[in-house]
Amino acid sequence: MKTKKLLIVLALVFSTAITAQVSYLENNNLKFNASSGCQVRYIYFPNMSAYYDKLENQYIFQEKGEWRKADELPTLYGGYSLYSNIGVEITDYDEDNPFTQIKQHRKQYPYCSKGHFTYTTVAIR
Repeated sequence: MKTKKLLIVLALVFSTAITAQVSYLENNNLKFNASSGCQVRYIYFPNMSAYYDKLENQYIFQEKGEWRKADELPTLYGGYSLYSNIGVEITDYDEDNPFTQIKQHRKQYPYCSKGHFTYTTVAIR
């Protein structure tokens, strides 16, 4: 009986955590940056040089040298988890192709494998 109760409690906790994470990404009420006049639509991931579009709920990444949009990351990213790493909200661009700004974003938000970032990051949780 104790085992059943424990399993039920664990299932409830686990399902609540998943729902909270997904609802963050599915939230279409985008923030607005008054200084740039743009919605905060994209999250840039410095370690992948890729983006997540919060409006379209899609990843934007390079595959074989071409930029692609997809609902999920391809296997080449090795099961990268949005929920365990850090991204940067792009506050000055809200058009459809953020990858046109990739050189600027790589320079502005360099990836540091030790987690010592000199810019504000957003935890994806």
